[in-house]
Amino acid sequence: MHAFTQLVRMKVFYFLAFFAVILIASNFFNLPQHQGPESTGTHVLSSIKSWSLGAMTLFSVVLSIVATALLLPKDVEDRTLYTILAKPVPRLDYLAGKLLGVLLLVFVSLLLMDMLMTGILYLRTNLLLSQQLGIAAARGWPAAETLALKTEILAQGPTLSLQGAVFAIFLQAAIIASIALLISTFSSSTLFTTIICFLIFFCGHFQADARAAYLSQEVGMADGWFSRLVTLLVALVLPDFQIFNVIDAVIEGQVMPLFIAGKLALIGLFYVVFYIFASWVAFAKKEF
Repeated sequence: MHAFTQLVRMKVFYFLAFFAVILIASNFFNLPQHQGPESTGTHVLSSIKSWSLGAMTLFSVVLSIVATALLLPKDVEDRTLYTILAKPVPRLDYLAGKLLGVLLLVFVSLLLMDMLMTGILYLRTNLLLSQQLGIAAARGWPAAETLALKTEILAQGPTLSLQGAVFAIFLQAAIIASIALLISTFSSSTLFTTIICFLIFFCGHFQADARAAYLSQEVGMADGWFSRLVTLLVALVLPDFQIFNVIDAVIEGQVMPLFIAGKLALIGLFYVVFYIFASWVAFAKKEF
């Protein structure tokens, strides 16, 4: 809670929240980007989800990296770290508390943005539904076609799958925050930690393509097993963020199965625990 309060007081994050809220709220109005042919029918709902989830991803990743990169160097600079470690506070508890404070801030931010997005989608979906059903009734559509139209529109509105996409965004933020925590344990530069984390996040989205290209060049069976072992070790250390990319499918109105959400949760938990343990190993050896 101290880490959470400390982050809330840093006004440097306010412009990110303001940007994200304005970006999501802009979908409620008839702005120019909604006046083209792509705005007809359910496409406007897809546009709202696309812009909103994109803003959430950008906001959560930037906030997770920058906030975590600032915490440890700031405690060292303010000499708060020496006061805390002088008391019977285990270093693992200290690191876990810092990370959980960041994740709590990200969770609250995503929750508020999710509520705003869901409210906008609910209003737009009901408005579109009443308009389209009115047109269908005026044209004398059969009941089966009218029901299919209603189902299609509702599938593009607020759904549990949409909440699953927001959950996947939070898991990405949790993993990248734990990576930032690990790097900040042996780096005193906030800028260095931030740049490295952004590079890891960027490379993590292309890891699957690089792995497929590497494995496609296998020659012998022995080389094939060795290549798979190498790629497995790389995947265990550096996360494949493409696994969490369920946003495109949700925007198209596809249903996100419950076992997919459970799988992503287990993968996210593994990486967070792994990086916290690695951070503790690196942090325990430092002299203060």
